[in-house]
Amino acid sequence: MAELRAARILVIDDEEHIRTSLKELLTRDGYEVFVAESGEVALKLIDAYAFDLALIDLKLGGIGGIEVLTALRQKSPQTIAIVLTAHASLETAVAALRQGAHDYLFKPCKPSELRESIRRGLLGRQEQQRQDLLRQIDQIASNLEDIRTALLSQAYGRPALGAQQRFLQRGGVIIDLLSRVVTVDGHLLDLSPTEFEILAYLVRRAPQVVSPQELIREVQGYESDQWEASEIIRQHIYRIRQRIKEASGRTDVLRTVRGVGYAIT
Repeated sequence: MAELRAARILVIDDEEHIRTSLKELLTRDGYEVFVAESGEVALKLIDAYAFDLALIDLKLGGIGGIEVLTALRQKSPQTIAIVLTAHASLETAVAALRQGAHDYLFKPCKPSELRESIRRGLLGRQEQQRQDLLRQIDQIASNLEDIRTALLSQAYGRPALGAQQRFLQRGGVIIDLLSRVVTVDGHLLDLSPTEFEILAYLVRRAPQVVSPQELIREVQGYESDQWEASEIIRQHIYRIRQRIKEASGRTDVLRTVRGVGYAIT
């Protein structure tokens, strides 16, 4: 049986003695530890490696901790983030938590406090991964026959009863609206409810280009200004693209029309 990989942790802090002490502590605890002395170095590491958890100092020169946290959420939303800071305020705490930080610790923190935060964060990640896998297996088991029936009906030109209302298709993308299952070239996608609705709406409107404001209005049910809509939808589109790439290897399903919106190819 293959040996389980040790959790990989990224430590981001511009103080050398803190980086060194954290690396020694966490390495002794059995983790695989990478260190970054700046936000710029951290972003390069985030692009190159998959991390289970990141310890992020908020007060960094150049690219700051909140910017690193935002980039981490976009690149790897499953990575647990714990924020460390010696310059705390309510505003920075709220900003970090809004960006998805798991915990917010003040420097210097006790090793026992840090270890407990890391332990809870990694346990939560493992449980989420387990739940995602069980949900994916359940979706495959409960919907494989429905998808097979739809594909056979389309191949022979005889839509199954209710298939026209239940199933959406564009290219290799098939969406089962009843069971809320999406496949790309036969590969199942694991999407959040919001990601599912965004992709379904784009398929309904294909080949038209849909603006972020329209997606916010029609999918999430409220009006927003152009900047807010662009920021929110951009992150959702990024995650949908990642799921499609991971499942099928394709990178051409979603098209961006700069300054206008998004469309299914």
